[in-house]
Amino acid sequence: MTNTDTISSDERDLNAADVAWDLETLLPGDQSADDLLALADEKSAKVGEYRGRVASLDAAGLAELMADLAEIGELVSRAGHYAMLRFSEDTTDPERGAAMMGVEEASTAISTKLLFVDLEWATADDDHVGSIIDDPVLDHYRHHLENMRRNRPHLLSEAEETIMTEKSVSGASAWVRLFDELTSVIEIELDGETLPLEAGLSQLQHPDRGVRQAAAEAITGGLEPGLRTRAFVFNTLLLDKSVDDRLRNFDTWVSSRNLSNEASDESVEALVEAVVGRYDIPQRWYRLKAQVLGLDQLADYDRNASVAESEKRVGWKEATSIVRDAYASFSPELAGVVGRFMDEGWIDAPIRDGKRPGAFCAYTVPSHHPYVLLNWTGRTRDVATLAHELGHGVHAYLAREQGLFHQSTPLTLAETASVFGETVTNNRLLSMLDDPGERFSLLASTLEDSIATVFRQVAMNRFENACHIARREEGELSVEKFGDLWVETQTDMMGDTVSLGGGYRSWWSYIPHFMGTPGYVYAYAYGQLLALSVYARYAEQGESFVPAYLDLLRAGGSRSPQDLAKMVNCDLADPEFWDAGLVIVDEQLMAADEAAKQAGRLA
Repeated sequence: MTNTDTISSDERDLNAADVAWDLETLLPGDQSADDLLALADEKSAKVGEYRGRVASLDAAGLAELMADLAEIGELVSRAGHYAMLRFSEDTTDPERGAAMMGVEEASTAISTKLLFVDLEWATADDDHVGSIIDDPVLDHYRHHLENMRRNRPHLLSEAEETIMTEKSVSGASAWVRLFDELTSVIEIELDGETLPLEAGLSQLQHPDRGVRQAAAEAITGGLEPGLRTRAFVFNTLLLDKSVDDRLRNFDTWVSSRNLSNEASDESVEALVEAVVGRYDIPQRWYRLKAQVLGLDQLADYDRNASVAESEKRVGWKEATSIVRDAYASFSPELAGVVGRFMDEGWIDAPIRDGKRPGAFCAYTVPSHHPYVLLNWTGRTRDVATLAHELGHGVHAYLAREQGLFHQSTPLTLAETASVFGETVTNNRLLSMLDDPGERFSLLASTLEDSIATVFRQVAMNRFENACHIARREEGELSVEKFGDLWVETQTDMMGDTVSLGGGYRSWWSYIPHFMGTPGYVYAYAYGQLLALSVYARYAEQGESFVPAYLDLLRAGGSRSPQDLAKMVNCDLADPEFWDAGLVIVDEQLMAADEAAKQAGRLA
């Protein structure tokens, strides 16, 4: 790793070395995380006085109870996010790991005391619920209350729920933490240097094929030592989920995720089938890309290669200026929020030893601001990642007024604002370019984002699907079996356009979503296609569209996905909706093809 204390100011800017968040504001006053949890525990005792009465409360009484729960949730979430974000900074620090486990244990104890609320509300008489649910005093809680009742068929007795909750800390969440720790310390040997995995992955975009191939070989080498351990972690989590699904009477491995996403199994199957039915789009792009790169066929390490004729590194100052300007071109209000992330210590950007890989936005709590974590490498792709995560950030920030229960959306809408922000940024950049080669590079990058978010994520969903089914039918899966399923589902998407080397068989093993949030990945495709449709409305309507979009962000998760989409004139119930989104991706491909010809990149 580079010693950031001795490098020049220009190099510090390229590495975003000085971009660190301030987490201390999560702890109000002189209070510690333990103080917040102690106060939450005290308040949970007051909620205990409602035991046996929840199902018969009038609207005012229910609103009072929900306000108490929101207050407890704020305290617990502040403590939890503080511990989690500190751990994300350095997953190798045992003190931080122990602190996060302590918070999880205390949070679980509090949750256990409050289990009766969900269970009693779920069993409330339908007529009584119908008589109070529309009372305005419940506006801040209504949708959440309705969703709680949708879980009725999958709830266990209070004694059983208590056991499940108590054991969760030493069960799935512990295995997920182990996986995070294992992947955070993966190192690769590249060009005589020892580097974190993230640095190697970023080299797969390098225009020099030799650099890409060397990076791929180094990544495979770095993944090999702990592969069997990570496979055992995955096997354990697959088994744990199958037990949960059986006990809770879910029909399929993904049904619980669909329920939390407020999407039917049938609608998700329709999305997946629509995307799989258009696998011709990535295959056509990979054939075109091979022509552009002068290759007969892409290798797996060529798939993300930059088509730019020169590799430009982007510093933090330039990147933030680009993203600010892009958001300002759409909405000065959103640009103002984006500026606060950049100026007020809401982002942690540089790569550090032990830092959690990837990028994410943590919503924290409505009374505070969100945070963004990045691993900045100075590549052009990082600018899009910054715009993407800040889309999450502005969504979280504007939805704070909805309160704890409605700030977050289901995963099916969670990617909409991020993809929209990334699209605004890409199109803003495109409008500034006259050079045909630069335009082709940006159009290609935009298309590849869509392919990665729609088609690759659905291919990963197919891998997940195969793993969950095989684990339930065959028992523990070998490393070789995981590799077979990975290559099979990736080949379905890429066809014969990409040659997958033997080393690529292990590349499933660093992806955290499979472990921590099973079933998550299809939400990327859902969000991307929805966001492209939303952006198409903006392209048609111009400035008149902006207020409706901001209202959508402010609404958070206070309504169903279908009702939220209607706010921007999108009909998720239309069986042709996903096809329309896929047509937009096809149009991106045609635009990139034409730009390649104009730039003289095709024979």
